[in-house]
Amino acid sequence: MNGKTIGGPIEILLVEDSPGDVRLTKEALKEGKVLNNLNVVGDGVEALAFLRKEGPYTNMTRPDLILLDLNLPKKDGREVLEAIKNDPDLKRIPVVILTTSSAEKDVLKSYDLHANCYVTKPVDFEQFITVVKSVEDFWLTVVKLPKT
Repeated sequence: MNGKTIGGPIEILLVEDSPGDVRLTKEALKEGKVLNNLNVVGDGVEALAFLRKEGPYTNMTRPDLILLDLNLPKKDGREVLEAIKNDPDLKRIPVVILTTSSAEKDVLKSYDLHANCYVTKPVDFEQFITVVKSVEDFWLTVVKLPKT
């Protein structure tokens, strides 16, 4: 079990522009085993502002884990991933790519940009819930996350 759960909830940032996928992810994490605090932003510009504690995000807690969609408005997930992994203050935050794309070029590009893992979102409701719970089980109960 991750030590963070003893001192408080795991902080998760979901970067997702689809309201349906946000709702499903919230539902899956709410039913999960690990106490978590989920923050949601809808585009890449907001994601970087959140992570850098800019504007309305100055008092936000740094996430322990980022769930990042690739196809985002304003700044896409690849650009966000690159910015995170090139920033000395952010690069250790694990980034899980959670996207509908199963294109090999997206998988390769994401790993080239140092994504921690790549998960393709299923379109089926039950499978989507199962995938999010699997991500939670692995990243929040098995893996030791870096202290922030």
